[in-house]
Amino acid sequence: MKFTPILVLILAFSATGLATAQSGAMRDKAATNSEAARHRTTAVVKAVDTANGKIKLAHEPVKSLNWPAMTMNFSVKDPALFDQLTVGKKVEVEFIQEGSASVITVVK
Repeated sequence: MKFTPILVLILAFSATGLATAQSGAMRDKAATNSEAARHRTTAVVKAVDTANGKIKLAHEPVKSLNWPAMTMNFSVKDPALFDQLTVGKKVEVEFIQEGSASVITVVK
């Protein structure tokens, strides 16, 4: 019968369409993950260590990570940000996770 070649073509095109749809979904998920990788909180600067590129913050809860309010150390991505980070100052920060380190990328 002549149905076999047609059936093979239909299955081939279906598999190609499915693979394309899945790769599109993966791109969308990657874009969402990169957007979700940025976290924000309000904090009070407790200590500044410019020599080691670190800062200690007492921050409010970070909802995107399910973190409670706490005091912890952060790395600072750009040394120029230290100009905005003085002990006792209340700041809004944006940070990312790089491995086990929390790295401040924006200070307001």
